[in-house]
Amino acid sequence: MDTNFSDDFEVKGSFSIKKTSTQYHGKLTKEEGIQLLLKEKEKLRELQEKLYADGNQSLLVVLQAMDAAGKDSLVEHVFGGVNPQGCRITSFKTPSSKEYSHDFLWRHYMALPEKGMIGIFNRSHYESVLVCKVHPEYNLNEKTWKSVKDFDNTFWKNRYESIRNFEKHLSQNGTTIIKIFLNVSKNEQKKRLLDRINEQEKNWKFSAGDLPERALFSKYMDAYEEAINETSKDYAPWYVLPADDKWFTRVAAIQIIIDTLEKMKLTYPKLSEKDRLGLQEAKNQLEQE
Repeated sequence: MDTNFSDDFEVKGSFSIKKTSTQYHGKLTKEEGIQLLLKEKEKLRELQEKLYADGNQSLLVVLQAMDAAGKDSLVEHVFGGVNPQGCRITSFKTPSSKEYSHDFLWRHYMALPEKGMIGIFNRSHYESVLVCKVHPEYNLNEKTWKSVKDFDNTFWKNRYESIRNFEKHLSQNGTTIIKIFLNVSKNEQKKRLLDRINEQEKNWKFSAGDLPERALFSKYMDAYEEAINETSKDYAPWYVLPADDKWFTRVAAIQIIIDTLEKMKLTYPKLSEKDRLGLQEAKNQLEQE
C-alpha cells in the first residue's frame, strides 16, 4: 500500500478550506496506522541523527491549528523517539512587552534551529496573520500603529510579504521549512473541548478563553485560507492534514517530515586520510591494553 502522504496534502495552487476534508477517507486502518507510526519513528530517529552529524542544514517544522486540534499530542507521538539533543520545541504564547518592542518576526528569529537541528514551532510567526487578523486590535501592542483603521489590505499584504521573505531567506541559508496545518472540524473540536471538561485528568487543558475563540471559528478559517494561499511556496510549502482522527494526522505528519529529510540528501561526515589513520591508531592502542 502506498502510504506516502507528502503529495496528497501539499497545497499547490488555489486552496479552499471549505473543500478540504477534516477526515481521512483512505484505506489505511487505525491499527495499521499505529504500527506504521512505530516503524516510521525509527526511520525519523535515524534521519535526525544523520542531520545532526551532517551539521550543515537544519529543519524547521511549523505547526498551526485551532485549539484542541492535536498539536501537542502530535509533537509527543511524532518526535518522542528522536534524540532530544538534536531537537528543539518552541511554543509561542502571547508576546511579552520586550517582544512587542521589536518587529513581529524578532522572537521567531531567536528560536530558529541551529545547523544540524530540528526546530518545531508550536504556533509560530503565523499568529500575526491569524489571531491578529481575527483580533486586529492586538497589533496596537506593537505601538507602531495608532488605530485599527491602519490594518487595511495593504497592511496584511505587507505582512504576508514579510513572512514570505523571511522564509525564503531561511531556505536560501540552509534551513528547510515545512508548515503543517491540522484541519479539525468544528464538531470534533466541540467533542475534544467537552472531553477536557468531563475528564478530570484533562481539566488543566481547558481554558475559559477557548469558547470565545471557538465562536470565531469561521473567521479563523478565513484567515487560515488566506494565509496558506499567500505563503505556500516551493521553498516553504504548507501541508493541510485532516485532523479529526489523531492517529492518522500523526502518521501523515511523520511521513511528510521523513520525506523532507530524505530530500535534503544528508550524509555522515567523511573522514580525511589523516583522521582515518588516527582512528586506526586509537583502535590498535585500545586493543593492546
